[in-house]
Amino acid sequence: MKDMSDNFFKLKALKLKGFLSRKGLAQFIKFNIVGLMNTIIDFIVFSLLLLLGIGSVGAQIISYIAGSINSYVMNRNITFASILHKKETKKIEWRQFIRFGVLNLTVLAISLLCLYLLITKLGLHPIIAKIIVTGMTVTIGFYVSRKWVFRENDHLREM
Repeated sequence: MKDMSDNFFKLKALKLKGFLSRKGLAQFIKFNIVGLMNTIIDFIVFSLLLLLGIGSVGAQIISYIAGSINSYVMNRNITFASILHKKETKKIEWRQFIRFGVLNLTVLAISLLCLYLLITKLGLHPIIAKIIVTGMTVTIGFYVSRKWVFRENDHLREM
């Protein structure tokens, strides 16, 4: 039993080391710069839609989609470009696009639930609730994007 737990902690340490590597840090910085741009797009669209009288749930869905489109394009071409441009094929692109969609639909559902709870149950202003929810979803998004959506070994499957 001790060997299993030792191996588990060694594996976790290796994964953490990879995340803290130069490459991992560079990706995290790029992801956050892209994320800042996505967030700006998201907040601008969200705020404009609120001003136009669209409710916070509808505004969240539309603004989230706008930010997600920017996120996919920029993360694919900037943040994870070194991984993706190694002998990629259309099949890999579609796999990644589908995983990206699944991630973003999941994060959207989480954000909608959290927005609803923060606004209706805690009485927070929609913009304050949006700030809190954005902090949560950025963390989830980076981790899952790096480990699942734009994972490094996809190009090996096609060889």
